[in-house]
This record gives sequence, structure tokens and C-alpha cells, in this order.
Amino acid sequence: MKERVTKSFLRPLALLAVTLSGTFLFILLSQPQPNQSSRKPDSMARSFILWLHGLGDSGPANEPIKTLFTSPEFRNAIWSFPSAPSNPVTCNYGAVMPSWFDIHEIPVTANSPKDENSLIKAVQNVHKMIDKEIAAGTNPNNVFVCGFSQGGALTLASVLLYPKTLGGAAVFSGWIPFNISRIEQFPPEAKRTPFLWSHGMADRTVLFEAGQAGPPFLEQAGVSCEFKAYPGLDHSINNEELHYLESWIKTRLQSSS
Repeated sequence: MKERVTKSFLRPLALLAVTLSGTFLFILLSQPQPNQSSRKPDSMARSFILWLHGLGDSGPANEPIKTLFTSPEFRNAIWSFPSAPSNPVTCNYGAVMPSWFDIHEIPVTANSPKDENSLIKAVQNVHKMIDKEIAAGTNPNNVFVCGFSQGGALTLASVLLYPKTLGGAAVFSGWIPFNISRIEQFPPEAKRTPFLWSHGMADRTVLFEAGQAGPPFLEQAGVSCEFKAYPGLDHSINNEELHYLESWIKTRLQSSS
């Protein structure tokens, strides 16, 4: 947990602000590291992978994720791990912590209240990050947005409201952060972006039912979604999920030719 949070907030914070550094440290220790000096130019075009962390976490703490993606297709990948601004969070009694938008209750269920005003502000900031990368020369088809928990919910909203078709979006242990009426606002181009949704069946922070609600919602909006359930997995990400994400993105990357 983050040491700056007072003890009175530790218990509610523990439910949703899961620190993944232990998982990623295991990944770093268990995976062979690529020889950077042996890399040579290939036919793959530049790609961009944006990772959005969960409540109370930080971007730098999630950077070890990229070390798992050792396939040649990721040689020209640009990774971004931004940190959420510090904001008071209702579900943690107003404690100020890194948070993309406000969350009203934990555990998060399929019917939890939604704070769309703060969500849309966060979406606009994500759009600026994507716009900047596309302006730098990355093809939108090679842009991938991924996120865990609160970052997964923000991924869903940001991609569905973006005015271009992207390479893909991956939601881990996330939920639908806006009301169904928002479907009318999804640009036709956004609906062509494919989704990968992964959720642990033992998740007691963002309940599995919240994850299960995602694919039907996307199907109603006309969006393609692959849903993967992980028995026994709690509110965390494991190596199996990240390995699958690597292959999922790899099959969608566009070459420079």
C-alpha cells in the first residue's frame, strides 16, 4: 500500500488500490531479458502501447510490464505509463490519492453508481495522449490502450469515445464506468476497435459480475470483444494474462510495408 495514506484509510484502500509491483518483480526475475544490443531494424512500423494503472498506483510502478513483451514485433513499440493526478476518492472517505476519476463504492458491482463528470475529464486527457502519438507519426491502427481496474474502466471509456479506429483496447479487472445512454455517443470509427476483456473469477474488489457485464454492453454497441475469465484469480494481473495480451496485440500490429 502507499505509505502516504493514513492508517484509517488502509482497509478501504486495500480493496481497490492494488499494488502490482510484487507481480511485476516476479515477472522480471522469471523472464529472460532480451539483448538490447542485438536488435536490428525490421519491417514493423512504430506502435504505441498506453497503459493506465489502477487506483492509488503509479505509472512507473507498472513499467516492468513491457519487459515481458519480447517478441520481435515489439521492437519499435513506444510504451507510455502515465500517472493519474491526485484527487479525493469518495469510496475511500475522501482520501487524496492517485485516481483517474471518482469511485463511489467498493466492491464495484455491475450496478455501482457512476461519476461521469470526472470520468469525461479523464477521457479527454487520455485522448490528448493518443493524439500526440498519432501526430508524431504512429498509425492509429498501431495504437493500443490497456488498463487495470480503474485504468481498465478508463480504457473502455476513452477508446469508445475516441473519433478514430485504434489497433485495440484491453481491459483487465475493469467495469463499465458510464450509463448505457452513452452508446449513442460512440463514433462509428470507435466501434471498429476490437476489445480484449480479462477478469479474475475470485475478484472481490471489482466483482466478476461487473466484468461479465462488459461483453453484452459492447455487443449492444456493435463492438467486438473477446472475454477471458480466470478461475481463482483475485484483483490482480498474472503472467498468463500478460502473455496472452502480447499475442493478442502481436496479431493486430501493422507492418511498415
